Amino acid sequence: MARQALGKGLDALLKQTQEISNLNVEQAAQAVQDIPEMSVQKIDLTKIVPNRFQPRRVFDEEKLQELAISIKEHGLTQPIVVVYDASLDKYEIVVGERRFRASQLAGLTSIDAIIHKHLDDQQLCALALIENIQREELNPIETALGYRNLMNKFFIKQVDLAAYCGKSKSTISNTLRLLELDPEVQQALQDGTITEGHARALLMLAAGKLRTDLFNKIIKNKWSVRQAEKAANDIIETPMRKKRASTLGFKGGDVIYFEQQMQESLGTKVEVKYGKNPEKGTLVIHYHSIEQLNNLADRLKSKML
Repeated sequence: MARQALGKGLDALLKQTQEISNLNVEQAAQAVQDIPEMSVQKIDLTKIVPNRFQPRRVFDEEKLQELAISIKEHGLTQPIVVVYDASLDKYEIVVGERRFRASQLAGLTSIDAIIHKHLDDQQLCALALIENIQREELNPIETALGYRNLMNKFFIKQVDLAAYCGKSKSTISNTLRLLELDPEVQQALQDGTITEGHARALLMLAAGKLRTDLFNKIIKNKWSVRQAEKAANDIIETPMRKKRASTLGFKGGDVIYFEQQMQESLGTKVEVKYGKNPEKGTLVIHYHSIEQLNNLADRLKSKML
């Protein structure tokens, strides 16, 4: 399956969208006068639908209420950005779902919007993800899911994604690794019960009892990140680690490093699983869609030729 690249014009599209969306309604209307692909007009709220690729899953209700009160008093000072979907006869949000939700709470029936005449799915997905990341409005799990969605749907390499998001490749890779954590741990990270630093300490250990026990201790004892890292290191450095590897799921630093290198190269979770004999085991490469499986197969074949 052919790999798609993020379009060369995406940088310009993102910059243009951000610059105009930061203007007030009058300024935005003036700015798009010479842009045939864009316009500004008032739209009925019932004609607006959320972005299908919205990476943000958690909206702080208290902050939404605060924004709704501000909108009631001062109106919506910045227009949202939408794209018209002719098949639904609706306008899909590109940027500004929080403002849209707050406007609903404020009792508005229509709002001003900057309208893109056309955006393909790739542009819509990328704009939603990158705009949220640059505004730092996503929690770490939302960011990781957004990265994975963009990579899987459009077969984008980590290095390309890093460039468009303004992040290093290692940052992208480390964020994606958060999705290896158990759902309970991911939820705690989204809720703010633990921080991303705690999560990285947990990822120092292989999935299983050791990691679960450490997570429970972090919660129970309200450990700092430094305390969590020390506890993880203490477990790693135990003299019995090789003997107990197969029963406790423990891995030495060389194996963990190998997994990390493979994950960075392939852009997905890679596991080394020990057998009864620690010298033997299984290499597991995870995939989350048929498209990603085909992509992994193509990449592995190309490396063998």
